Order: sequence, then structure tokens, then C-alpha cells
Amino acid sequence: MNLSRLSPTAARPDSDHTVPETKRLAGLDGLRGMAVTLVVVYHFFPAALPGGFVGVDVFFVISGFLITGLLLAEHRRTGRFTLGRFWQRRALRLLPPLIPLILVACTAAWLIGGDVLVGLGGQVLGAMTFGYNWVSIAGSASYFDTTQPELFRNLWSLAVEEQFYLVWPFVLFAVLLIRGPWRRVALVGGLAVAAMLWMGVLFRPGSDPTRVYYGSDSHSFGLFAGAALALLLAPGARGTSLPRLHVVLGLARSWLGLAAFAGLLAAAWALPATGAVTYRGGLVAVSLLSAIVIWAAVRGVRFGPSLDLAPLRYLGERSYGLYLWHWPVLVLVQVAWPAAARAYGQAGAPAGLAAGVLAGTLTLIAAATSYRWLERPVRSYGVRGGIRRLSAATAGYGARRRVLVALGAAAVLLFVAGTTSALVTAPRETSAQQAIDRGQTAMDAAARVAAKRAAVSSHRPLPGGSMITAVGDSVMLASAPELQSSFPGISIDAAVNRGMRSASGILAALNQAGTLRSVVVVGLGTNGPINEDELAAIQTVIGPNRQLIMVNAFADRDWTPGVNAALADFSARYSRVELANWHDAIAPHSDVLAEDNIHPGPTGGQIYADTISSAIQRLATHPPLGPLDVFRLGE
Repeated sequence: MNLSRLSPTAARPDSDHTVPETKRLAGLDGLRGMAVTLVVVYHFFPAALPGGFVGVDVFFVISGFLITGLLLAEHRRTGRFTLGRFWQRRALRLLPPLIPLILVACTAAWLIGGDVLVGLGGQVLGAMTFGYNWVSIAGSASYFDTTQPELFRNLWSLAVEEQFYLVWPFVLFAVLLIRGPWRRVALVGGLAVAAMLWMGVLFRPGSDPTRVYYGSDSHSFGLFAGAALALLLAPGARGTSLPRLHVVLGLARSWLGLAAFAGLLAAAWALPATGAVTYRGGLVAVSLLSAIVIWAAVRGVRFGPSLDLAPLRYLGERSYGLYLWHWPVLVLVQVAWPAAARAYGQAGAPAGLAAGVLAGTLTLIAAATSYRWLERPVRSYGVRGGIRRLSAATAGYGARRRVLVALGAAAVLLFVAGTTSALVTAPRETSAQQAIDRGQTAMDAAARVAAKRAAVSSHRPLPGGSMITAVGDSVMLASAPELQSSFPGISIDAAVNRGMRSASGILAALNQAGTLRSVVVVGLGTNGPINEDELAAIQTVIGPNRQLIMVNAFADRDWTPGVNAALADFSARYSRVELANWHDAIAPHSDVLAEDNIHPGPTGGQIYADTISSAIQRLATHPPLGPLDVFRLGE
């Protein structure tokens, strides 16, 4: 398909401002190598590089710059864009390494089994349609959830790029109709600013930022920044404006590039994954710094080659394969090695370090193989040409060649069969969801029994738990059967994804309805940080005549240590507040948790109930100003 012929931009030769069209641009392989290293280290050793996810934004800027440069080069030669050839080149670049990844990873997941298979069909659909980001958003998946083994989570960024490639030629077509190169740069820069502002508007502090991070609408400013840089460096873009500024920038180019490169490394160290500073300026700064590094590299004499150090260039040339393979390999290593999954994110944990090193080694092998046997041949000769060259190279091997062909065909069939089996046999729910459903069933059954008893007599007290109101999250919900067994008659209000900020409102509604009991148990530390105001609001609602038990958290999440410290301090300051130390109680027995290492099954639920029972016994020395039946746990 051809877009209509445009009037070629009047351009004069200007080597100082021309983006090379055929040869490799100095420094970009090294910059790719740095970017993929940041992402891999962030995923493998998150405690070592908390902001390493910014490497993805570096890739976005590089992609926007290179793709726009290719389109501009074609337009200068022919006056039009040939979309069929453009999209074909993109497909040949991306699909040959992607298909083996999906087949191998799905087959390995099928052999391992368990939670890693949950939702696999939707993931494969998103991967093959380059819509992974929106499939994940629609399914409420979280980029920042370290407990769910989502096999192809890293493909969200590939989807954002491919969606950009789909629409950008049409947008660029319209941009090139505008006279004046600076107006074009300003317009594309305005698109980047619009995406940046939209990210800031959508972001909500304290909530999961996956929608903001995954969205093509909110996370495309890096692609636009790269495109604006390509327009700025296109022949004729400079004109005669601001010549002194160009001279000054030219003299300082290498130093500016070095400073921007250092800024990228600082961002990789300092930016928080879920903090407001990241989504309201931090990622934008990363994109601008990346653009400066690219400008200094492709325009400079020394800075670009200095980035292309042999190790970085090696990684940069294989960056696509490294990015594709590293996350699925890590997930598969962790689900096959549960101790590594439990140690993930803990600085210095031997199992976590060993798993990271193993996953890194396997990733390098897979990426090198992909680059050698798929990416380079297809990029140079196309799919058919690559097959013909491989056939010619093995023509003299006779019987050995036939054996290799047979083995290759058998391997393909096995991986296709394994992938099909994985998709067909994938369970609908994770083990954590099954634990939650078990708790919900128990709560529903208890509610039906309570309703029947209320119909007979609304005044007859129930033994044991009749004095306890428990409000909690999905961990309490999963433990509901054991809580009901240990405290007959306990009132439980637990729900998934509930945080501490909701506690005061729930308790106030119960108090107003006259159903808030003498001892209040709150277990809401799993899903986010807490603050002193939220704890004070809980105390205000329950008043001076009730006692309070705060259950701390056990979850591999950034806020867990802060939550547990705040709850320990809060319970230590007040005589009628006691801490139920679920974290320390379950830590030696985490093998009884679901595969997410958070939600308890029956054994873990009993430990949860016993932890609360111990806290109630300690509160017996400061009984509430009301009936004391709650303390007769053995009756």
C-alpha cells in the first residue's frame, strides 16, 4: 500500500545534520546494551537496581528515532511511504524470534504446571496480536505484582512499540504536509507533551500504576521524543536559525552526552517503581536524557564510538533476544525452584542470587542462539533466503543433514504439541485464588447459618467468637474457614485488594448498624502502605470500650517492612491494642502458602487463626468494658 506522493521537502546537503540511512549509527548499540542490562538487572535483582525499568523508556526513544529516520529517508528518496514494505520489515524483525520464545516457554510451563499456566491463553493472544498491554489492562494484571508468575509480562512494551509503528506513518504523513521543519518538530514535541500530561493525570498516588505504565496513550512520549529528534536532525531542519547555539552545542556535545548518560544511570538507581515522581516527570526526564545521549552519539566524533564498547555492543546487538527471553526464563526458574521464588527481591538471599545467575546464563544462551540462527539470517536474507542459505550450508553433510532436518522437525512438533497442551490444560484459577474462594465459600455458608438463627431468635448469643468482629483483605478471606472453626460465631468482613484506608469506613458502618463487637481484628496490611492517620481513625471509630488486634503482613512487596514497623509501634503505644504477628508466625512455614507466597491454605489458615488467638489471650490482661465470653476460647 502506498501513501499518496508528497512534495519532497526542499533539502540541501548538510552532513552535520543528516541521520545516516544505511550504516549503523555510532553509539546506539552500546546504548541498547546499557538499556537491556538495566531492565534485566531490575528484574533479576530488584533490590540492586530499583529503577532499572527505565531501560524500557530508553528503548522507546531509540525506536522512535530510528523508525522515523527510516521513514524520512524513504520519503526523501521517493516522496512517499510504502507501508506494505515498512510493516513487512517490522514483522521480519520481530516475529521470527518471538514465535520460538512462545513455543518453548509454553511447553516448559506445561511441563512444570501450576499457577504459571493460569491466563496463558490471554497472554499468548496478546503476544501474537501485539496487544499485550491492553489485554493485561483488561484483565487487571499488574506489572508490579511479584507474586503472580505471568509468563510473558515483558511483552507489554513490544505491544506499545508495534501499535506506534502501525499508526505513526499516517501521523508523519500529515506532519510532513506542514511547511517549516521547526514547526514539524514542535508539533511532534507537542504530542510527547500531551502523552506526558495524560500520564500525570491518570496516575493516582497509592494505587497500582499499571494502567498508566502500560497504556499506549500515556506511555508513548518516549517514542514521540525520538521521532522529534529524527525530524530535528533531518537534512534541512536546521536552516539558518540560531547558528551560534548550534556551534555552542556542538562544542559541548560530548560533555552533554556524558552527563545525560550519567543521568540515566542515576534514574535507574533512584526512581521508585510506583512513586509519583516517576509518573509525574521522572520517566519524561529519562526520555529527554535518552534523546540527548542519542544526539551526542550520532552527531559526535568521539562520544558515539566510546559508547560502543565491545561488551555493550555485544549486548546491544542481541538486545531484542535478551529482552524477549529474560523474563520468561526467570519466571520458569522460579516456579521450578520454589525456594528461589520465596527469596526473590531479598538482597543477598543465596537462592535468589543463584536463580538470577542461572536465569541470566540461560538468557544469554537463548539470545545468542536466536541472534545467530534467526535474527541475522532473516534480517539479511529474509525468511526464504535464510532457509536457502542454511540448506546450502548443510548440503554436503548427506545423511547427517537428513538426521538434523528430522530432529528439527520433531522438535517443532513437540513444542507445538506442548504449547497446545499448555493452553488446553491451563487451570482457570491460581492456587491463591482457590484459597480465597475457599474462604469466601465458608463466609457465605456462615452468613446463611446466621440468617437462619436470627430468624429464630435475634438475642441468643453465640459462643466464643460472638464478641469478635474481623475486617481484612484476601489473606483473612483465605483463612476464613479456620477463623470460623477457632472462633465460632465470629463476624468476618474480608475482601480482595482491600487496604488500610478502607478500615475506618467499614468499621464506622458496622458501628452505626450496631453490629460492631467488643474485640475488633483488622488485617489490612497486604495491599499497600499505611499511615498514622489511618490507624488513628480506626481507634476513633471503635472508641475506648473496645479492644483492637492489628494483624501484620507477610508479602514480598516494597511496603511490607514499613507496614509491619508501623503496626508494631502502634500496638506498643496503646494497652488496648495488640499485635497479631502473622509475619513471624508464617515465615518458617511459607511452604504451606499458595504459589504466590501470600495466601494461606488450610494449614496456613490455622496458623493465621492461632496467631489471632494468641493476641486475644494477651489482651485478656486488659479486658474490654463488656462481656468477656471472647476469652473463654476453650469452651
